[in-house]
Parts: sequence; C-alpha cells; structure tokens
Amino acid sequence: MLILRSARRPITNTPGGREAMIDWLASAARSHPDALALLTDGRVWTYADLQAEVSALAGRMAAAGVKRSQHVGVLMASGPEYVFVVHALARLGAVIVPLNARLTARELAWQVSMADCALLLHDEQYSSLAVAASEHTRALSELPRAESCFAGPLVLDAVQSIIFTSGTTGEPKGAQISFAAQFYSAAASSWRLGHHPDDRWLLCLPLYHVGGLNIVLRSCLYGSAIVLQRGFDPHAIWQAFAAQAVTLISLVPIMLDRLLEARPDAAAPPALRLVLLGGAAATPALIQRAQARAFPVALTYGLTEANSQVATAPPEAVRRKPGSVGKPLMFTDVHIANESGAPLPAGQIGEIIVRGPTVMLGYYGQPDHPALRDGSLHTGDLGYLDEDGDLWLVQRRSDLIISGGENIYPAEIEAVLREHPSVADVCVVGIDDPIWGQRPAAAIEIRPGAALSQEALEAFVRERLAGYKVPRSVLFVEALPRTASGKIARPQVAALFGQQFPPRSDAF
Repeated sequence: MLILRSARRPITNTPGGREAMIDWLASAARSHPDALALLTDGRVWTYADLQAEVSALAGRMAAAGVKRSQHVGVLMASGPEYVFVVHALARLGAVIVPLNARLTARELAWQVSMADCALLLHDEQYSSLAVAASEHTRALSELPRAESCFAGPLVLDAVQSIIFTSGTTGEPKGAQISFAAQFYSAAASSWRLGHHPDDRWLLCLPLYHVGGLNIVLRSCLYGSAIVLQRGFDPHAIWQAFAAQAVTLISLVPIMLDRLLEARPDAAAPPALRLVLLGGAAATPALIQRAQARAFPVALTYGLTEANSQVATAPPEAVRRKPGSVGKPLMFTDVHIANESGAPLPAGQIGEIIVRGPTVMLGYYGQPDHPALRDGSLHTGDLGYLDEDGDLWLVQRRSDLIISGGENIYPAEIEAVLREHPSVADVCVVGIDDPIWGQRPAAAIEIRPGAALSQEALEAFVRERLAGYKVPRSVLFVEALPRTASGKIARPQVAALFGQQFPPRSDAF
C-alpha cells in the first residue's frame, strides 16, 4: 500500500479551489532525508541530496522564464540530470514534454510545435539536434544562476506531462497525463505488487517513455531508490544485480530474452522480487524460461493513454494462469464491448474499454478525438475477461488481419512460428491481396547459425494452423526493426512488404 510519509497537510486547496498536494519530493526529503534516492555511474544521492539538486535547478529554470502550465520539451540522454529535470518541472508546475532522442530533427520539430513548447531543454549530447528542431532551446548548462526554488502546492488535476505515442504507426499524438493519474497509478500498482522502503528499482527504460518516467515519480512517492542505467545493457544489469541489490526491474519481452541469454546458466539474484514485463506480448516459452530460473515475472497490460498500467498479474498469478495479464488495478474499470459499444459477457472477445483516474485528460490539441468518449478510453485492443475477472489480451485491433471475411490474429501465427527451433523472433502483418482483401505475411529473424526455407516454414505452420492462416509471403531478416523501448515496429515491418500500416499507440 502507498503511504505518503508527510505528516503535515498532505492535501490542501489552492486559491482556485483545485485539489493540491505538497510537492512529493519535498515531502519525501522532509520525511526521510537520509534514505537512498538515486544511484548511477558510481554516484549516490539521498533524498536530501536530490531535494537540493532539484531546488537549485528549479530556481535556475524559473530565472530562465519557466512558468506554471508552460510546456517544456526535454531532449536529453538518460542520466541523473534527467531525473532532476522531471522533479524541477513538477515543482514549478510546468508540463514536461519528454522527446524521443531517436527521432529526426524534422520529427522533433513537429512534436515541439504540436505540443506548443515554450522552451526546449537539452544537454550537450543533443545540442545540435535540439537547435535543428526548435528556435527556443536552452542547454541545462546555460541556465542562469539563481536562488533555489522550494516546494509549493502540487495541483492534482493539472497536466504533469504530454507524452507522445510511439510515432511508429503514423502521426503521433500527445497524451496529457495529470498529476492525479500519476498518483493513482502509483497507489494502484503498489496495492497490486507491494512496495518496500528499501526497494531498488533498476531503470533501463528510456526516460522519455511512459514506463521510464513513471518509475521516477513512483519511486519518489514510495520513498525508495532508483538504480539508473544509461540504456539497456544486459551485462551491466547483471553487474547491478550483484552490486546494488536490485529488487525491481521493468522490461519489455525482448529485453528479458537478452538478459537471460547474457548469462544462460545464472539464476535470478536472490534480492530480485519482481520483473514487471509489459509493452508487448510475451511468449509462453520466454515466461517459462524465466520462471525456470526463478525470475519473478509479473505480466502487465497498459497504454500511454492510461499512464502505463491497466491490469497486472503478480508472479503467483502468472504461474497459476499463464497468458492472462491479470485483473484491472484498483481504481480502474475495464469492460469489453462489441462494435456497437454494448458490453459483452465473460469469454467473448471485443474491444477493451478503460475508465478511471489514470486515464489521460485527452490528446493535446485534439479534444474531440474518438479514443476518449465520456471519460472512457477506447483502446482499440481486442481481448476478453474470463469468469474470474482476469483480462486476456488477444490482439491490437489495428494488427487484426481480415482475409476472405475471416479474422486472423497475427499473435496466434507468431506464437506458432516462435515454436520453430530456428526462429529467434517474428512479426506477422497483413498485406493487400486482390482476391482475399488481405493475407498474412511474416518477417522472420533466424537464430545465429540456423537455416530455414520458406517451404519448410509453411509446412511447419500448416501442421498447426488452418490453411488460411499460413503466411504465403515470408522475409528472412537479420534483425527485426524495433522501437526505442524494444517493441517490434510493425509499420516498418509492413513497409518491408511495401505496405502502409494503420496508426495506433503503444505503452509499457
């Protein structure tokens, strides 16, 4: 359970009547100043240290003209300075717009303009890219010297961040996430998975990703520590397991696969109590490999638009009911609807509809977007609830292939293809067909040293699935294209076959 440790006036009212809380970092620093807050690059910050860093930076930002409710783009490498920026902008009541450093200057310029960023903060590493993307840039090192800025009220229903959907599936959209969404998400996750003051959460996800950003804020609310790494490096993670007594880690499936491969005979470290796995469907084989080595895998389903977690299955539930992503978190309602919007009973597949305080306030600049209707998030994902109320994710709706009137779920074909010993990974997409409308096509990443023909692959699938599900178009690739968070980039796979791909959004 989440407990705010501040004993004095944790919730207040602002002059405008909007509900507010005491600044989360200031409250943590006052309650437990000597507790570890951040460990990275051989350096350590306590909560008192972090408070001092953030107060100084917030003062410098204020002197540079950053004001409450302003939108501030952030283009920086993962590092302690990024953590300071997240808290400093929250302290000032400004809205952080974390930007994907892997985008081109043109793509970044579009996002900076779309989000109405008054300022683009950057570090030295991304100086040239930032200047090319915006006229309104400031390097952290260029901020003026100023008095420290100490905590004020944190308005719960104000926007904390505008997080762009991945942008790999068409024009990205900026999901507006409130402070209340961050607070309720942290509380609900804690209720489901527990937390301990001495937790150490290894953070290797990008900080511009909703999953990475959430860890920064949740750890502050929990009063626990972040072990921050500058990107995903499986060997560095194993070293951190040994040196830093890591208790939590958030990964996407490809990261877990590479982590297991880095030390194929090593068991999970004894301190590790949770591997939060999301962002993409995990194969049963991967989960079984991890469980056989005592990795405590918790499966989660979420979206950027719902501030990451919607439903989560703790490790014991994953062992008991493989494949389910568990029950919706506290405060979150999930129901399944047909194409007309009518609720469906248990066991029937339909669109996953999410409602609750963690849902975004809307897409910035698109107040009438149909994804959000009457406070409910229409995810576009297909799934069902079983008799126990556990959620099963079947397919992203935009991934669905309709061939000759038959619904084909790429995930089903991918699961079969991954059973082949020569297949390292696979992505199935629908391509245009003049007779059937669409047909499945597969891009295959082959294991090193293995050989595989299209004929052998077709025969393998035909033994296991109906004929209309067999991919007739196959590409063998050295490596599947992926997003910065490690998910397969389906639009890029579709482009390999000369196809366009419908837009959707993704999250951890």
